[in-house]
Amino acid sequence: MQKKAAAALREVFETVSFGAPEKAVGFVLWRVVHRYMREVDRALSPLELTHLQFMTLAMVAWLGKTGEPVTQSEVATNGDIHPMQVSLMLKALEKKGLILRSRNQADVRAKHLEVTSDGVAMLRQSLPIVMLVQQRLFGNLADAEGDFLKTLLHL
Repeated sequence: MQKKAAAALREVFETVSFGAPEKAVGFVLWRVVHRYMREVDRALSPLELTHLQFMTLAMVAWLGKTGEPVTQSEVATNGDIHPMQVSLMLKALEKKGLILRSRNQADVRAKHLEVTSDGVAMLRQSLPIVMLVQQRLFGNLADAEGDFLKTLLHL
C-alpha cells in the first residue's frame, strides 16, 4: 500500500505541480514571510513586542499621523488583517499602555485609536530594529524606492 501511495504522490507532483516546493512562488513566499516574522519576533523580544503587535502599532501610528481619528476597521482594511486579529492585538497593545481605545461618539460600535507617548517611544525603539532585520534579510530589495516593493504591493 505504501508503494502504491508513494507512486500516486509522485505522479501528482510530476503532473499537477511545478515538481518541487521550491519552484512554487506561493511556497517560497510562505517560507520568506515566516522567516521574516520569526526574525522580527526574535529581534523585538527584548522589548516584549511581537511582530504582529509591532505591525499593528505601526499601522495605527501611520494612519494617525495626520491627527485624524483612526478606527479598528481602518487598521484591519489597510493592513489586510482579519478584524478579530486586529482586536486582539489592540487589546494587547492597550494593556501595555502603547495605545488608547475610546468610543466613537458617532458610532458606538467603532472605537477610536490613539498611540500613547509610550507607544511613540516604543516605535522609536522598534522601528530601527525592524528596519535592520529587513536590510539583513533582503538587502537592496528592502529599498523603499525599489521596484520590488512596488510590484509586491500591486499583487
